[in-house]
Formats: sequence, C-alpha cells, structure tokens
Amino acid sequence: MSEMPAVITFDDFLKLDLRVGTILQAEAHPNADKLIVLQVDLGAEKRQLVAGIRGHYEPAALVGKQIVVVANLAPRMMRGLESKGMLLAASSADHSQVILLTTDRPAAAGDKVS
Repeated sequence: MSEMPAVITFDDFLKLDLRVGTILQAEAHPNADKLIVLQVDLGAEKRQLVAGIRGHYEPAALVGKQIVVVANLAPRMMRGLESKGMLLAASSADHSQVILLTTDRPAAAGDKVS
C-alpha cells in the first residue's frame, strides 16, 4: 500500500482553479505512445493539454466529453508539445485502468468546480 500524501489546508485547496473543459479535438501525440494531445474549451479560452491516457482512451471517443481541468497549473513541455493544464482522472492501484473525471450532466465550459 502506498503512503498517503501530506495533509493540506483548506487555503491550499483554494489555490487550485478547477474548471469544466469540453474536449474539442483529440489526437495521438506524434512522438509518444502513451500521450494524447487535446484541444479543450475552457469558456473564456481554448487550451492544449497533453495527457498520458492513450492506452485507455481512443482520441476520437474523447471529442465532446466534458472533463475536469486544473486550469492554473504552470505550463509544461511534454515530448516537445506544451501542455497548459492537467485533466483529472482516477487510476486503479495497479494502473491498469484510468477513468476520466467527467460531469454527470452538461455544464458550461469554464464553469468552476469546487
């Protein structure tokens, strides 16, 4: 069993800007077997996210899905492409399954998640 992460304060949690994002486009990363490049509508802007979910989702099946995005994460280069946020997903203990966190009903792109 893995060790539990450090406890954070409520003020630490408030630093996260979690938003509903609607996936507009998704395609396999040209230089990485496990990555998918997503174009996501966050309401006020559209962003590119790069996510390690390729073995779990087909890119075409992601288009139109609404996901939860950490919108204020610092940009990061991933195999030559910039990712401007992170999607949230659950992962089984053995990492054999990855399940995207989605909305149970339609929400507006950019809606705040709390």
